[in-house]
Amino acid sequence: MNAAGRGDRRKAHAPRYAGSCRICGVQLPTRAEAVYERATKTVRCISHDESSPVETSDAGVVDPAVVAVVESGTAGASARREFERRKAKREEHVRTKHPKLGGLILALSDERQSTTAWDAGATGEERLGKAPDRLASDRLRLLHDRRIPKTRANIDHLAMTPSGVYVIDAKTYRGRPHLKVEGGLFRPRVERLLVGSRDCTKLVDGVLKQVDVVRGVLNIDVPVHGVLCFVEADWPLIGGTFTTRGVQVLWPNQLHPQLQADGPTAAKPSPRYTANFAHALPPA
Repeated sequence: MNAAGRGDRRKAHAPRYAGSCRICGVQLPTRAEAVYERATKTVRCISHDESSPVETSDAGVVDPAVVAVVESGTAGASARREFERRKAKREEHVRTKHPKLGGLILALSDERQSTTAWDAGATGEERLGKAPDRLASDRLRLLHDRRIPKTRANIDHLAMTPSGVYVIDAKTYRGRPHLKVEGGLFRPRVERLLVGSRDCTKLVDGVLKQVDVVRGVLNIDVPVHGVLCFVEADWPLIGGTFTTRGVQVLWPNQLHPQLQADGPTAAKPSPRYTANFAHALPPA
């Protein structure tokens, strides 16, 4: 082993956060062996020499967004925190009001539906994020639980692929998703998303707003796909997926092949715009 290799081995460690190699842009998960460069606060694969060039802009200037460590985020993190906060607040309230019987009351009573909804939402995001995380590569870059600045909203998952950027909203609703179309020849056509008998059309509106946010971050012509992914819905054995107002409605097993598919040019997603996303849309 040469001196450079021995030096890499001494400096290699498991990063605290997932990041992207400053040289090749490949995603480095939290348990991956990588080299942390203290001077620039960046990481790189241990296979790269310190003198390897970093990606530069067309003008030949190093793009700070590319060399910065990209924190991919944790699927469902903000929803999980909100569930734990609400649960702890209720427990504190009950124990304060009933010092002697608080524990018994908590054991015999259920959480409010408004609280368990956060637990279900977090579980859905966590489940949906696991498989893509295992598939992550230089062709599939992922960001989870991204906060939309100046709002209380977040984007569950962002996937950068050769076929474009996927804006993915995870839902754990029960029932069968289906499209109801009203109007036609003599009346304006109106599409409504139903899950069972529940009108969930507002979910489509939410994804379209997220797609607009993502398009605002991009400064290059890249397709942006909106996706509603129902994790626990009653899907049929064959078919069942559909598109409404440009938003795909499907389940995880139908989503994963799309994230791995080739694009028009089979190009790898640029680490530059992945880093730009991470900067513009920080972890929630």
